[in-house]
Amino acid sequence: MTKLEAGIARDDAFKLLQEHNTEPFHIEHAETLEGTMRYFARELDPENEEFWGIVGLLHDLDWEEFPQLEVHTLKAEPWLREAGGTDELVHAIQSHNFAAEGCPDPELPMEKVLYAVDELTGLIGAAVLMRPSKSVMDLPLKSLKKKFKDKRFAAGCSRDVIRQGAELCGWELDELMQRTIDAMRSFAPDSDTFVAEAQ
Repeated sequence: MTKLEAGIARDDAFKLLQEHNTEPFHIEHAETLEGTMRYFARELDPENEEFWGIVGLLHDLDWEEFPQLEVHTLKAEPWLREAGGTDELVHAIQSHNFAAEGCPDPELPMEKVLYAVDELTGLIGAAVLMRPSKSVMDLPLKSLKKKFKDKRFAAGCSRDVIRQGAELCGWELDELMQRTIDAMRSFAPDSDTFVAEAQ
């Protein structure tokens, strides 16, 4: 695997996130994606865990100010470059909105995973809130699949995007779901930010 450089240290990336995001929901979603991406990196591309994490942290950098899919991630590019972000970082972030004109297709495994887990972490967070424990630690795959099939539940989480993400990664939908549950469990004991994000 090629060594990927973000051009931005994690602490600076978090400061950049805070400059453009004030809603706790958006900060928490960013941290959830960072933790989830780091988990998958440790399995699939350990040399680049830091890069995967920073991409997860900054993937929705411009969403709070520009919540329109046709410009999402494009508005973030000058902010990223001014902060020292590399071509690889910009490409990775823009690839998760590849349906928009001007955004590249996901090419690297990291970019495909980002697309696959972005919406799914929101669905899992919402499912967790319905549980007595309010914890992902005892969320069974069967329960998540039932929520997935109920289109009224967490209706803002696109099932089509989640399915397409599984296909991009070459995984069955069940596999993507279970692996993402496992990813969120990996940091849940220390940070259950995804619980707040789904509210």
